[in-house]
Amino acid sequence: MRVRLVKSFDFEAAHWLPCFPEGHKCRRMHGHSFKVDVVVEGEIPDGRGYLIDYADIKRAIAPVRDRLDHDCLNEIEGLENPTSEVIAKWVWDRLLPTLPMLFEVVVHETCTSRCHYAGK
Repeated sequence: MRVRLVKSFDFEAAHWLPCFPEGHKCRRMHGHSFKVDVVVEGEIPDGRGYLIDYADIKRAIAPVRDRLDHDCLNEIEGLENPTSEVIAKWVWDRLLPTLPMLFEVVVHETCTSRCHYAGK
């Protein structure tokens, strides 16, 4: 049986988007309560009944969340232009080595705006 599991985490962070034109509201320093969904996918091994322990996903996420939470994203290497798209790829790149079943990373910047990234 093939399944997808989702483990979510959140973090609070400030950023500004230097790629936006002068005068745009996102060009100024501001903050978000980000939510990130980490999606893994795979075949459940015969007789086991589950794909991966959610606690294992949480352990993989912890250092990523800790690095992002209550920080200025622009000051983190690789996030100098921290759009949702760039954040999603940054998270993906850090999770993939410990979560080889990683299928997708979804960054929710607001309640109504999000980016899906699937490693391509």
